[in-house]
Amino acid sequence: MSGIVVVEEAESDLEPQKLLARLPTTGCGAVVSFLGITRETEGGAQVHRLEFDAWQDKLKPVLQRLAEEAIEAFGVRAVAMAHRTGSVGPQEPIVAIHVGSPHRKEAFQACAWLIDELKKQAPIWKKEVTSEGETWKEGLG
Repeated sequence: MSGIVVVEEAESDLEPQKLLARLPTTGCGAVVSFLGITRETEGGAQVHRLEFDAWQDKLKPVLQRLAEEAIEAFGVRAVAMAHRTGSVGPQEPIVAIHVGSPHRKEAFQACAWLIDELKKQAPIWKKEVTSEGETWKEGLG
């Protein structure tokens, strides 16, 4: 099955609704979305911001491949994904994933798989800047 993939890297604002508007829904009966946002606290510390760094040449190809794998594995029709780089403050979007599918079950499964695999495979590093200092985290944390 071939599907449609929309992949973005957002260096400043990530706009989940604009990304969703780019998701083709012809033939779909469900759209499932995941939006990851920066927490205000982490382990009792106040989060000032998260700083994301990415291997620029590899990020979009990895996201593209993951989206294509999800389309093949779950039979969904379309995937739109975006991830922030740079500084992301509390309550700001970090990652958005939208999955369009003929049926809800496959859309939920694909969306859950995509965020799990993105956290494992995307060449992204995160530094937490909190009231207790700065800490580099593996993956997306």
